[in-house]
Amino acid sequence: MYVSSYTYTLYVTEGNVMHSFYPVIQTSEPTRVAAVFVELFGFEETFTTDWYVSLRRGEHELAVLDATHATIPPGFRDECRGMLLNMEVDDASSEYERLRSTDLPIRLGLRDEAFGQRHFIVEVPKGILVDVIEEIPPSAEFAAAFA
Repeated sequence: MYVSSYTYTLYVTEGNVMHSFYPVIQTSEPTRVAAVFVELFGFEETFTTDWYVSLRRGEHELAVLDATHATIPPGFRDECRGMLLNMEVDDASSEYERLRSTDLPIRLGLRDEAFGQRHFIVEVPKGILVDVIEEIPPSAEFAAAFA
């Protein structure tokens, strides 16, 4: 993998440009899951069917796919479990207050971590977790771990 430090173009192999790289959430309710990211996190739908929804917010992409769709190889047509999506923001405290007033379950309350995060975790439909993170200065113990 080659990275051009001037233009930040990511090459998978020499001369082959990667145009995007994003998670695809497999679920039994793609439109329901996608709606939460549109309504509460400001994503816009860029392609929508009953089995696939492509979302974008600025340069950030996310897709939601019906887990049973034929494009998924047999043996892999399961809903995702244990997925944690990180969303970095400028002010986790204000997002925490905003999202507390919704029906999303808060699974981890707002807290500061020694490794340099103020964050909280909410659960969106189908058991997908979103970790809303604000970078804060790490403790001396963790500062050396950053490159």
